[in-house]
Amino acid sequence: MPADPMPTDRGLDEVMCESVGIVVYRRAGCGFCASLRRQLRRAGVATVERDIWADAGAAAFVRRHAGGNETVPTVDVAGTVLVNPTARQVLTVAREAGIAVADPPRPWWQRRRGNPEGSG
Repeated sequence: MPADPMPTDRGLDEVMCESVGIVVYRRAGCGFCASLRRQLRRAGVATVERDIWADAGAAAFVRRHAGGNETVPTVDVAGTVLVNPTARQVLTVAREAGIAVADPPRPWWQRRRGNPEGSG
């Protein structure tokens, strides 16, 4: 009989978190969470999401790192926890942790028409 590839004492979410490296703690209806999700997807960053209203462990994790509050989004990037970060902050910490992410696009006010790179 082949060995079970998944450890029995850990869930699939925990194994996925380790392989992806970025876990976003969120809740339904949070506009800041939706905005961060959109920006990270646009940047091509893979994340695992955990809903603090559906997962008591996720809620406890957020409270532990957010001064007792359930502030979302809270993001764990390879062990570095960011409370209510910008997408740029998440991408910076991800790069520092060795997670492959694309370079962030230039801000809209620095882009020029006709050239998506904004250099001319």
